[in-house]
This record gives sequence, C-alpha cells and structure tokens, in this order.
Amino acid sequence: MKVIRDIADFPQLNHAVVTSGTFDGVHVGHQKILRRVLERARQSGGQSVVITYWPHPRLVLFPEDNDLQLLSTIDERIEHLHTFGIDYLLIIPFTKEFSRTTSRTFITDILVRAINTKVLIIGYDHRFGKNREGSFEHLKARSAQYGFEVEEIPREDVDDIGVSSTKIRRALESGDIETANRYLGRNYSITSVVEEGQKLGRTIGYPTANMALPPAHKLIPGNGVYAVWAIVNEDRFPAMMNIGVRPTVNGKSLTIEVHILQYSGDLYGQTLTVEFVDQLRKERKFDGLEALKDQLGKDKEATEQLLRQV
Repeated sequence: MKVIRDIADFPQLNHAVVTSGTFDGVHVGHQKILRRVLERARQSGGQSVVITYWPHPRLVLFPEDNDLQLLSTIDERIEHLHTFGIDYLLIIPFTKEFSRTTSRTFITDILVRAINTKVLIIGYDHRFGKNREGSFEHLKARSAQYGFEVEEIPREDVDDIGVSSTKIRRALESGDIETANRYLGRNYSITSVVEEGQKLGRTIGYPTANMALPPAHKLIPGNGVYAVWAIVNEDRFPAMMNIGVRPTVNGKSLTIEVHILQYSGDLYGQTLTVEFVDQLRKERKFDGLEALKDQLGKDKEATEQLLRQV
C-alpha cells in the first residue's frame, strides 16, 4: 500500500475506486465498504483508494472535547488498511481551514483533479464538505458532470451488521472485550514502550512489563485484569494484564502492567503490543500482598485455560 500525505504527490491513476472517511478502528462496518471498493477495483482493473483524515476532525473542531477516545492511532489505521489490501491511502491533514472546504471544491480539486476518481463508494449516511453539505443525493445528481459513478452502501446492509465505533468504545470501557473484538473483526490492541516501574511484581513472583500510557486519545479499556497476547519482536506469548491504579499497594495513578507467561528477558525500552482476549475480573483492593499473590495464581490459571482455547 502506498501511503501519501500530500495531495500534490498523488499519482495519476487510470481507474481509481475511492472511499472516504475517518475509519477509526477499521471495524467490520468499515470493512464492508472496503471489500466493495476492492471488488469494484478488481472488476475494472483499477486501483483501490482510501481517503482518511488526521488528526481526527473532532479534535480540531471541538478541541475542548477532551473525552474523545479513539480505537486506533494513525499508525494502527495505516497497518489495518495495509493488511486489508488497499492500494493507495491518502491522509489529508485535517485543519480548521480544510474544514471550510465546500463539497464542490472537495469534489473538483481532490476527487476529480488529484485522484481522477471513476467510482466513489460511500456509506449510507456519509457526508462531506463544509457543514457536511455533500450527500449521496448531491453526488448522484451530478455524477455525469463530475465524470465518476457513485455507489452507496445501502442502509440495510450496514444496519444488518449493527456496528459503530461508539458501540465498540462502550464495550471496551466496560470490559466487554468479546463484543468489541467481534465488532472489530480482530483483537483490540495497544502498542507502547516498556518503561521501568516499581518492580513490586517480582517480589511476589509475578514480574511485569510496565507499559507507558499510549498516545493521547487512544482508548484504554476499563480497569481490570485481562487475558492478552503479548507480542515481542513478532513472537506471541500468553500474558495477563492489569489496568488500574493498584489499590492494594495504595497506587494513585493509572498503570498498565503485563505479566508475560513463558518469557524471560529484559524488555526495558522495547516496543510491546498487547492484544486483548477477555477480561478476567475487575480491579479490586486485596488485604495485603499475599492475598493479591493468591489471586494472581488464579488469574494465571484462568489466562492459560482461556488462551489455550483461542
């Protein structure tokens, strides 16, 4: 997949099949649109193109909204689209100035002149341009003038899936990993660098890799203990993770700690990815380290049993 961040660098394509959107999480609803883009591109011998935006528009238009939680960083979004098999990804820097672009300018300057769009595929309620004035009806009425075909994914097709980024966020925040993963079509993941912690885990036989908090606005699932896959240098290991404030040791700030089973080695400074499989329990305060150690033994057994089944 060719990633392009400047519209001036976009190559001339002979038959571009295009879709546009934020695609946060690239969930199964998005994937339905992407599959249609790939199908139309194959049928015509053309090229599949995705237009996306970064930063997320809400971060620019509503900067006071500090509660926005994203399912994917831009690097994760790139990787998901690459895995899906898209040919070209155009990342348009979203600014307040760009938000004032009219739908007509977006169509003529980006879709027509820059990309040479021949087919545009959009979701049933997708709108674009200043004040979201651009619509399927607007495009359909002027498709001959613009020189490209417009196809809308029907409402019933999307509603049948019943997926939205909001539903996935709510599931992750509540610890309902099974639902989130089903809607994503893969395991939800977090990637971060391992940093030094207080090393309390090793004193009770459960050394942990302490992950730095991910980039701002990347969603961290609700506090609790999780069965996860830990990916170290492309190798996958069963692991259990704690997200929370560690009340048993009077912790105050949020931490992400991973105990990797069947692994020994120094991870400080390395990049670690964890894929969430299920929540084992909510975080709670225990009556001392021995009680915590006993519970961690049970958590380890539950993790091993769960990950053997997937």
